[in-house]
Parts: sequence; structure tokens; C-alpha cells
Amino acid sequence: MAESNVDFIEPDPAGAPKSRMAQFLADVMRTRLDKSSSRLRLVAIGFIMVFGLISGKLVLLGFKPDNSQSLKGAAAEAVSGARPDILDRNGAVMATDIKTMSVFAEPRRIIDKDEAVELLTAVLPDVDAHDLRDRLGSRKGFVWVKRGITPSQQAEVYHLGLPGIGFLPENRRVYPNGPIAAHVLGFANLDNQGIAGIEKYIDGQGLADLHGAGFKLSSDDLKPITLSIDLNATHAMRDELAKGIEHFKAKSGAAAIMNVNTGEMIAFASLPDYDPNNPAEALNLDPNHINHLTVGVYEMGSTFKAISIAMALEANKVTLNSKLDARDSLRYGRFTIHDFHNEGRFLTVPEVFKYSSNVGTARMAMLVGIEGHQAFLKKMGQFDRLRTELPENAMPLIPKPWSELNTITAAFGQGLNVAPLQAMMAVAGLVNGGYLIKPTFLRRDSDDVRTQYPRVVRPEVSEELRYLMRLNAAVGSAKKINIPGYFAGGKTGTADKIIHGRYAKDKVFTTFMSIMPADKPKYLFLVLMDDPQAVPGTYGFHTAAWNSGEVCGKIMARVAPILDMPPNFVLPQQPFPYVAKLGIGLADVMQP
Repeated sequence: MAESNVDFIEPDPAGAPKSRMAQFLADVMRTRLDKSSSRLRLVAIGFIMVFGLISGKLVLLGFKPDNSQSLKGAAAEAVSGARPDILDRNGAVMATDIKTMSVFAEPRRIIDKDEAVELLTAVLPDVDAHDLRDRLGSRKGFVWVKRGITPSQQAEVYHLGLPGIGFLPENRRVYPNGPIAAHVLGFANLDNQGIAGIEKYIDGQGLADLHGAGFKLSSDDLKPITLSIDLNATHAMRDELAKGIEHFKAKSGAAAIMNVNTGEMIAFASLPDYDPNNPAEALNLDPNHINHLTVGVYEMGSTFKAISIAMALEANKVTLNSKLDARDSLRYGRFTIHDFHNEGRFLTVPEVFKYSSNVGTARMAMLVGIEGHQAFLKKMGQFDRLRTELPENAMPLIPKPWSELNTITAAFGQGLNVAPLQAMMAVAGLVNGGYLIKPTFLRRDSDDVRTQYPRVVRPEVSEELRYLMRLNAAVGSAKKINIPGYFAGGKTGTADKIIHGRYAKDKVFTTFMSIMPADKPKYLFLVLMDDPQAVPGTYGFHTAAWNSGEVCGKIMARVAPILDMPPNFVLPQQPFPYVAKLGIGLADVMQP
């Protein structure tokens, strides 16, 4: 009988044949000793497979990015860093950080983005719905919804119960005094980064590097920055300047007070200004909103005559007793130099200053010569960009080439455009004994300031210039600042504005500088106005004495008591001893 090709399968007790798998399982489940090894091998294989799966999963999890950690990192980078407080010279807070809450989103965790946008914009109506939808539709792990929300807004967002929406505390920069000293402070953006002014200066001193390196600083870790600015004096000065701009219908204006012995800026305002709490105002591209004292460059008019006359005195080309020919206009080629008030005679140096003679001043500059004039202006800091703590500054506009005509016109403040603050620095150096001290917006130790800066004129020349400024206030064009009890001195400056390449007779830029007190100056005041108008009471004039001069006088009277300078109605006994030795009578300067 032939062999069958079909394996024999033992029937079960019921007589039905078993499959191979059933037979195998039956063998495994038996307790026969000869089958125990098979069962053990199967169990071992099962355990190995299970542990292998677990181990593989753990390895995969180890290499997979931790979403929670990446979110924390993104949030840490997004949260604005702390900044130091900024204080005025008396300790008043001018800028500080406050803790605010901001809303963020994790787009990957948001289930219904349209619903989230609708609910969030209902609670936060100033959030742009289209922009928010784009942000929530991104694949980023972290996006801002809104920075700096109020506590009530936080409560409303919280009660929406949206998954993927959370809150982060962060620092927000606030300026308690609004626009006061705005161009000095500058401002910080939403990430608390300094964008302008002292705020930008602070970042440049290393704060931005610390934040960038990951140092988590609080305001308590940072030493406050103390400015030279007096908050109260700046408020009073700005208020008088704003009133003056409105009254004289000027386009813009600026004012400043400097301590001539330390270079400290005590008060500073440029109008129109902005509220640094609203950075959008600061980014206004209107040229009238610039910092007119450091960014704008202008022809400073007759205030420059103080520099020109000091130059001639320092070069020994004239003395206070010298006389200059001012009988007629000065012709140079096709150009004619006129005096606003032609006296028609020879003028002494004090008369040249008192009558603000363009012709007399030009003749003094011609005596010094082109090279000497350029060298003196360079020494006085008028040919270089003035750099202070404020990052915003401008380069002077210097005629090239410089001819004798440029020397003539620059002598009385036309043809050379400088930043008003650098002209102020020069005049301060001429009246403080002769030291050209760089202006600063930080508190400065006054004990050894002079030893750090060059002497630009002799002490005798400095006294002579103080005498000239006092004379002008007592009997000249600066009478508006001859305030009883303060023995002040001053100089006016009116420059015709250039419109379409030509000087316009009906548009002017006026400046006024004054010192207080004139015998031993401590403060130098500056006021300027762009295109002031003749108004009732000015008799049709729009020159500096009638507008910038009047505003300067009001500022001095209001600010002096704030600066611990009460009026002293007893006139100094010997205010100008060197001038008296020259045989010049002082009766005029002693006018009350």
C-alpha cells in the first residue's frame, strides 16, 4: 500500500482532527515535563519583546524635543528685560519699570482658531482680528496675543477657558511725567529696549549685552541712573516755552538751562515733543518734532557775535576801547553787509555788541583773518559734531571752501549752521572763566571739572564778555531779561531763514542766550523759536528781543527760585574789576 502525503493528525477525544496550531497550544499547556522547556522559551521571548518595545519608546522620547521646555525658552526670550530707574538730580523718578501681564498663545494647542479669534477680539477689541488669525495659524510654538493688558482684561480672557491661551508677567517702561524731558529720556519699545535718548544710551553701556547673554535681571539688580536734569525746573521752563510758542505763533521752539561751571544740563525742552508712554508719537516723521537742540542745525544769528568778539579780544586785535568803522554798510564783491540799526559812526567794541552791529563784528573777524577765525571756531567746538549721552546729534554745516566772505558772514551768525547746544557750549566756555566744558545729561562732580577741559580764552577775556552781556541787558537789546534782583546778562540773535535757496526777509529764526548772575555766572539760558510772528505789543517786529528774549525772561524769573537762586536786590560792589582797570565806566551795567 502506497504511503500517504498527508500528515497524520491525532483526533481529539471527540474524534475530530486537530490543526497544527491547536496541537502546538495543547502541547504548551500540558504540564508534562518534556514540554516545560518550550513554555519557558515562549514566555522569555514575550518578555524580551515587551521590554524591547518599552526601551525603543523611551529612546524615541529622549530624542524628541520637549515642547514644554521649548515653550519656556520662547517665553523667556519674549518677555521684556528689566531696566534701571532713571532719576532726576533730586531723586524724582523720571522712568521706571512696572510689572504687567501679557497674553500669549500656543497655536498648536488651539482647537478652533476661528472661535479663539472671535472670542479674544471681543475681549481685546484693539487686537486686529486678521493679524491674530495669521499668528494663530502659524506653526510656531509661541506667539503674543496682546502685550500689557489690564487686570480686568486678564480676568475676561481667563474666563474664556480657551486651551492654548496663557499669561506671562513682564516689564513695561513707564514715564510718570509724560512729555517732560521727553527728548532727553527717549523711550523704550514693547520689548523694553531703548530706542532713543538716555534709554538708548543705557543699552549702549552694556544693558543690552547682559539681556542678550541671558542674564535675568530685575530692577532691584540695577543701579538707578541719575540725570543732571531738574524735573521741576524743566517743567516750569517747558510750560513758559509752550505759552511763548502759542503766543508768537511760532512753528516750533526749544529751551535749555546749563550749569556753566560743570556742563550739566539742568533743563531741556524741544517743542513739539511727545509722550514717551506712547512710542508711536515719538516716531512721528514731522520735522518739527525733532530734538531742535541737538539734531537741528541752524544759523544762530547775532548770538554768535559773542564768540566773534571774544575771538578778537583773545587774539589782541582789539580791546574794549577800540573803535570800528560802522559809518556805512560793508561791501564785499557783489555782497553788501548792513546793520539792522545803523548808527552811522565809529563804534566802540561795547557799542558793537550793544547795537548788534554786523559791520563792526565783521571788521573784527577780518582783523583776525580766515585761518585765525577757522582755528578759533574749531577750538570752540563749532566745526565738529557734538557728542553727548544723547545718541541723536548732527554734524555742523560748514562752507567749503571757506573764503573771506564766509569769515565775514559767520562772524555775525550767518552761513555756518550748528546745533544750538554746541553754540551754547561755546558761550558757556566764554563766561565761566574760559573753560570749554562738554555738556552732559548725567550728574557730574563739580570739584575737578575744569581740570579735565581746555582753557580757550584768558580769564580777562571771559570777564570782558560777561561785562558785554550785562551791558546789553541793562541798556541794550536784551532788556527783557534785566530782571530786578538777578543781575543778568544776555544776547539776542535773529537770522533770516533760507527758503528755496534765498534768505527770506519775512521768516526768521530767533535765539536768545542769557547768563545769571553776570558777574559770577552759574547758569546759561537758551531760547529759540522757528518763524515767530509779530503780534500785538511787538510793534510789528518779530526779531529775537521781542519773542525769544521775552520768553527767556519769563523762564528765568520762574525757574531761578527753583534752582535755589532767590533774588538779591543788593548790586555787587565790584562785578568787573579788570574792565574797571581799563578805564571803562560801569554805571550803565549797574542799572537795577
